[in-house]
Amino acid sequence: METLSKLWFSTGLYHAAPGQIFMMLVCFGLIYLAIRKGFEPLLLIPIGFGGLLANIPVANMAEGAGILHLIYEVGLPTGVFPLLIFMGVGAMTDFGPMLANPKTLLLGAAAQFGIFGTLLGALALSSLGLDGLQFTLKEAASIAIIGGADGPTSIFVTAKLAPDLLGPIAVAAYSYMALVPLIQPPIMRALTSKQERAIVMTQLRHVSQSEKIVFPLMLLVLIGLLLPDAAPLVGMFAFGNLLRECGVVDRLADTARNALINIVTIALGLAVGAKLSADAFLQMKTLGIMLLGMVAFAGGTAAGVIMAKLMNRFSKTPINPLIGAAGVSAVPMAARVANKVGLEANPQNFLLMHAMGPNVAGVIGSAVAAGILLNMAG
Repeated sequence: METLSKLWFSTGLYHAAPGQIFMMLVCFGLIYLAIRKGFEPLLLIPIGFGGLLANIPVANMAEGAGILHLIYEVGLPTGVFPLLIFMGVGAMTDFGPMLANPKTLLLGAAAQFGIFGTLLGALALSSLGLDGLQFTLKEAASIAIIGGADGPTSIFVTAKLAPDLLGPIAVAAYSYMALVPLIQPPIMRALTSKQERAIVMTQLRHVSQSEKIVFPLMLLVLIGLLLPDAAPLVGMFAFGNLLRECGVVDRLADTARNALINIVTIALGLAVGAKLSADAFLQMKTLGIMLLGMVAFAGGTAAGVIMAKLMNRFSKTPINPLIGAAGVSAVPMAARVANKVGLEANPQNFLLMHAMGPNVAGVIGSAVAAGILLNMAG
């Protein structure tokens, strides 16, 4: 009996707290959404599974010498994992649609309004003195970057400014990225008429290989000189894109956009999941983060659409306002959503390539916004 009692007292069941059980159920929910609903499965499955491991009582996998803690320490505080993912994204990105229609850079810039609007909103909320909803400038900046709908950027900024909030901010960022097809269409329809959604845009011009090679180099130099804090993100993004476009290192480009990004995605997901422990996640701040993240994302979507409508008044060639919603950097999902809503209004209206312009510009915009926030709050 003494042996059995000792065995029982050493089990996770004996030591399990209600909060840990709840968080395990949340992680099961993330895995369910990834498998059954197809919501960002490449990241929600590793994050959900990492959260399960982190909440197993007594195992301590997210602490000390635990495997999750070691993965976290290697990749997130250093910023290595988000930067490597940015390189892989760069190797998968075609800047052609944006270069063919440079005006779409303005749409990508406008969509970052949600970030800075939410920064002010979080600071204003803090001034009210509500218990559990008081954020420092660093925490407010980390929450605001969710509005860029760019998971790696959110993680990069949060790991540097507010590492304690990494779990809820990462889950919020990737959750809203996964829910783009549900969140964006109602906002797009509310801000546009059926006639505007049915606008057919002119065919894009051909972009030469020379332009595609020069652009990432110029992008790095320009942003690096003006905003050094954004140089790591933009630099890795530009490097990955140069591997893709130069045409002489296909093996490296293929590795960056396939094997390397897949390995890092697994490690990143597990490391983020390590921060989904009950102690770190079940706080009033988490609810505030989720709500402010939604405001940031919705604000970015709305700002992109409104900017497109304004540009349409001064542009000689018609601009469909729907592509403004793709200014958030959820690549390529936001562009696909813009194309889908456009087809609903006009079955002959194919906006995908046009929407990829602001979509790619949004990636650059979110990286620049991250650099500004790091400079302001760092």
